[in-house]
Amino acid sequence: MILDGTQPDSIAAAARAVRSGALLGLPTETVYGLAADASSDAAVAQIFAAKGRPSDHPLIVHVADASGIAHFASEVPGFAQKLVDAFWPGPLTLILPRRPGVATAATGGQDSVGLRCPAHPVAHALLVACAAPGHSADQGGPPVWGVAAPSANRFGRVSPTTARHVQDELGADLLVLDGGPCDVGIESTIVDCTRGVPVLLRPGAITRAQIAAACGMQPLSKEELPALTPRASGTLEAHYAPAAKVRLMDAKALQTALDLLGADAAHIAVYARSALRTRSSRLVMRRMPDDATATAQQLFAVLRGFDDQAVKLIWIETPPAAPEWEGVRDRLQRAAAA
Repeated sequence: MILDGTQPDSIAAAARAVRSGALLGLPTETVYGLAADASSDAAVAQIFAAKGRPSDHPLIVHVADASGIAHFASEVPGFAQKLVDAFWPGPLTLILPRRPGVATAATGGQDSVGLRCPAHPVAHALLVACAAPGHSADQGGPPVWGVAAPSANRFGRVSPTTARHVQDELGADLLVLDGGPCDVGIESTIVDCTRGVPVLLRPGAITRAQIAAACGMQPLSKEELPALTPRASGTLEAHYAPAAKVRLMDAKALQTALDLLGADAAHIAVYARSALRTRSSRLVMRRMPDDATATAQQLFAVLRGFDDQAVKLIWIETPPAAPEWEGVRDRLQRAAAA
């Protein structure tokens, strides 16, 4: 069931559902999440089951504001606090030391926890309503300090950026708050703050340069501390994959392939910034924006659209090597590895 997330009654109904241990499709500025009470192991278990996700693969916990950190984290290093001050609410997840006894299932049993404060107004309203005191059990259970909310899709598949994507992926019975299309379109930047220095585990809309400017420390790459890096969401080599096989190519290789196929080319989608020629009328052609932000916003919807058109192959022009494209490159490289 899809509810209008702009309506107070919808927010109240969704909060009751989360308090009672149910799952919820939740809009954020990045992608839609599959939300449940982060402190309830039984509720969190439903997330893993619905997604087909390994139970040792940690989930990100979403909080209403920075005050929620203290409920889940035992420590906030100084540089991490600077990142909170600079980017929350927003598309940044911080990995922090976990307080013993909280969110054990949501963190995959690790001694760290990933925390994020989403900027989407519907997500914020839901989190505030869930944590509001004074609700009796018949109104939906005790206050919820945070919701675990990985992307609302089957494990390893393309993340959803509309309420309809969530319903198509997980079924019409799931309660979904409709907050419109996601503004960012790819998942949050993840920074590990448990190693004394910031370590970038997953790139996103917030860039390395922005992280360094905010906290005064250049973030390391996870490859520089491979044995010390905790598990985190969305960091598997193969991820974010549509049903069709994805291949990345530069513009020259794309044009050569199209020329070789000629007029008989079919069941292929092409997503590229460059102007390409084809003699086939049966190809699905979609232009990639020249701007990284615009590409990120539409990326997952484009991949889902290609699947809807039943193509067998998706050929994508490799994004530029510029820093602002790192998040898009990361998602496409993982999609191509699947």
